[in-house]
Amino acid sequence: MKDGQTKGEVESAIRNAIIKFEQEFMGRGPEDVRVFIIKDIVLVRLKGVLTPAERQLAKTAEGVEMVRRLRQTLIAQGREKLSQQVDELTGAKTAGLFTDIDTQIGERIIVFTLDQDLESAFQ
Repeated sequence: MKDGQTKGEVESAIRNAIIKFEQEFMGRGPEDVRVFIIKDIVLVRLKGVLTPAERQLAKTAEGVEMVRRLRQTLIAQGREKLSQQVDELTGAKTAGLFTDIDTQIGERIIVFTLDQDLESAFQ
């Protein structure tokens, strides 16, 4: 985090990095991304993340599991890059990265836990 940056500016920078990651690593960007810094947590909500093919697959229980496994594998492969970007943008160290996807509504949540309370740095 650069000196003088507001919480909103850091959240926006993380949002842009997540969009770029999704486009480059997942093949397409989400329809909407929201980022919230809450104490030592960065919460990312992505809407409209499924491709048309994934939406078709998600119509069956087996397909839902396939989509979840594929997305989990892709995030696992890109985890280091994603954590590094958040580290650079926040000035904190990522302690953990957790994610889940809801294939019925096409939303993904990503939670980064950090080694320090970022929110207090903005006050």
